[in-house]
Amino acid sequence: MLTCLLFVLCYHLDAQIITDRPDQTESSSTVGNGNLQIESGLLVEFDGSSRHILLPTNLFRYGVSEMFELRILSQYERYDSDEFKTFKGISDLEIGAKIQLLKGAEKNIEIAFLSHLIVPSGTKSISGDEYATINKLSISHELGDNMGLGYNIGYDYFNKGSGDLTYSLALGIAVNEKVGVYIEPYGALINIEDFEANFNAGITYLQNENLQFDFSFGTGLTDKMNFLSLGASWLILRNND
Repeated sequence: MLTCLLFVLCYHLDAQIITDRPDQTESSSTVGNGNLQIESGLLVEFDGSSRHILLPTNLFRYGVSEMFELRILSQYERYDSDEFKTFKGISDLEIGAKIQLLKGAEKNIEIAFLSHLIVPSGTKSISGDEYATINKLSISHELGDNMGLGYNIGYDYFNKGSGDLTYSLALGIAVNEKVGVYIEPYGALINIEDFEANFNAGITYLQNENLQFDFSFGTGLTDKMNFLSLGASWLILRNND
């Protein structure tokens, strides 16, 4: 997934919107009871002679309560390579939930658990043809008036092998009331054997308290990979007409 924690990773004291993009670290906050949040974007990834495009990627988040949200992720993907023909279509649907386990203004920590079920429902050439799960424990801390730290540890299982252990660590800084930046190392222990490390950074712009734009870029440290991403997130409050 493409994620951002505005409250911690792209810190803004007065903002209502807290997003799970553009960084890899999922936020430790939910969207709030009755609110709907839509997070959309474009990602272009280069891996050697191949190119992977997500356009659009759409994450829908709905607050069932203050501490619990339902999530649906759907995206269109295209793979191009010099070595094989082009593959394109709708990816497998991801259905999930986020539960906030710890929250409090008097505490300098927030904790949430997130889980997605990947349903083999996509275009034949894109689908993984298997049920799979993505799971993360998300933790965040304030480090001052304009800085925060968020990190995830997780386990993904794709119905084969031993699964992947995942990690991410994002440091966010508020440049001013509208602009935030972050840096983030992230990666995985693939099949609990092969270590993969990556790095990305990005910027967010808060148009208003319910609308955010973002730009991010990243590179592989252990593998040849680079990506660019643009996106926007919109929070629709329950009391709005």
